Amino acid sequence: MTPNGLVRHPVQRSIFPAIKAGALGYLLKDSTPQDLVDAIRQVRRGEVSLHPTIARKVLRELAQPAGQAQGLDPLTERELEVLKLIARGLSNDEIATTLIITEATVRNHVSNILSKLHLASRTQAALYALRKGLAILTDDE
Repeated sequence: MTPNGLVRHPVQRSIFPAIKAGALGYLLKDSTPQDLVDAIRQVRRGEVSLHPTIARKVLRELAQPAGQAQGLDPLTERELEVLKLIARGLSNDEIATTLIITEATVRNHVSNILSKLHLASRTQAALYALRKGLAILTDDE
């Protein structure tokens, strides 16, 4: 859910992780076969091919002032706890045991964390936590 209370569309959740992972093209399901062929040709030439709706979302995100964390939804207190445990290398089962919650709840928190931070994997989430100082690596862990 976004800060203004709107539910984030599933496409919006996958755009930024895909781009961060190196995607040069992103089309929507309703794109025509010709759109797909054109996009493949553009990407093959090393060009970027984004559906206009996606391009607008990316440009809006980039146009936000730096102080607004580029549209990131704030993590809940529990999501921060889960993120810190991910950064320590704990599995979903270990996190569930530590926080006394179900593994399904942990999976839900992990999914929300990845979505809110526009990340593609637990590894990226762990690195994010370390870079932001939310977790530290020590020899005694």
